[in-house]
Amino acid sequence: MLSMAIPTIKATYSLDAETVRMLERLAKRWDTSKSGALRRLIRDAARSERATAVSEPTDAIARWQASLNLTEAAAAAWARHARAERRAGSKKRGF
Repeated sequence: MLSMAIPTIKATYSLDAETVRMLERLAKRWDTSKSGALRRLIRDAARSERATAVSEPTDAIARWQASLNLTEAAAAAWARHARAERRAGSKKRGF
């Protein structure tokens, strides 16, 4: 079995005690070093960020609207209701 050395860069970071305890627990659970656990967490976070990246602001709005399972009819009804509430509020204030 051939294995290649993975180039590494030594770096120093300051972590609070609770974060270190969580990192140690994860490393133990995953049967790896703390550095290995950090690499895994960072790679997973980067993959997750790329998966949810927004290319256009309207993409985020479209995803949000889709998550509501809102039909066009329900959205139109909500808009009518919201307009009626705004008008009623304006009348109360004398506008």
